[in-house]
Amino acid sequence: DRIAPHRVFSGNRPSLTILYRKLDPRTLGRIIALYEHRVFVEGTLFNINSFDQWGVELGKELATGLLPVVEGKETAANRDASTAGLVGHIHHLRGSE
Repeated sequence: DRIAPHRVFSGNRPSLTILYRKLDPRTLGRIIALYEHRVFVEGTLFNINSFDQWGVELGKELATGLLPVVEGKETAANRDASTAGLVGHIHHLRGSE
């Protein structure tokens, strides 16, 4: 079957991961400000629609599927090396590995 381009990621693209030991109001505020600024600047620089909802919906689907792995209810064995490594680091920081 043919899948619409906005429903898939081709993979092998850079991503940004932010890990923190404790979520407090200051940390949350910094994360929100960082992403608000990043979305605005990248949209301006690349002349793109920064608020493309198809990408948001796909991100939600991918995150929902990954949640059981992060929670330790499923294994990361069937994930790509980058995702498995990141999940392993999250588990290490939480003391579950």
